[in-house]
Amino acid sequence: MRYTCVFFDLDETLYPSSTGLWSSIRDRMNDYMRVKLGIPADQIPIIRRFYFDTYGTTLRGLQIHYKIDTDDFLAFVHDLPIEEVLKADQELHTMLSSMPQQKWIFTNANSEHARRVLNALQIQGCFDGIIDIRSLGFVCKPDPKAYQIAMQIAGVDTPRKCVYLDDALRNLVPAKDLGFYTVLVSSDGAQSTADLTITRPHELRRSLIELWTKPSTSA
Repeated sequence: MRYTCVFFDLDETLYPSSTGLWSSIRDRMNDYMRVKLGIPADQIPIIRRFYFDTYGTTLRGLQIHYKIDTDDFLAFVHDLPIEEVLKADQELHTMLSSMPQQKWIFTNANSEHARRVLNALQIQGCFDGIIDIRSLGFVCKPDPKAYQIAMQIAGVDTPRKCVYLDDALRNLVPAKDLGFYTVLVSSDGAQSTADLTITRPHELRRSLIELWTKPSTSA
């Protein structure tokens, strides 16, 4: 088998952006910066863009510049009715359960949020584990070190045995540079440099059939 491990991003990869969940999380980040840190509302988008471009996440920027309580931030921004927004996805469960590779969630969020998402989608038993922001030592995607740490946690010895799905092309670029097979999950992938673009992770069974195909052996 060519690929032995498949990494999945979490938010807006396993569920569509149309749910509005990630948008709500972004709003909560803005609220945290305004209410808890006293940052003027008109400065927040500018600061967040700088943090995003420089450090990969708003959280990492706030850790560096404001020395925030990380647990407090993560609890605040994820304090949302996830179970009311996301519903069970049996089709996704069936596809994931049929994959012979080991499968890992690989996210810049925390494991508590990841578990709530997986439970709401009812796919929590489909993964070998969750590689979250704490597992990564707060090294965020798209830092190449994050992918190397993820491989170490998953026990994979070479990037070419890995497939990685993400809705953000910026997170796929370093993975591809390392040798991962990259899959962009997006409805707008015309300019994508990923190896494959699909609109939903469910399409893997049709679009990357070799994940389920045993390599042929010569007689």
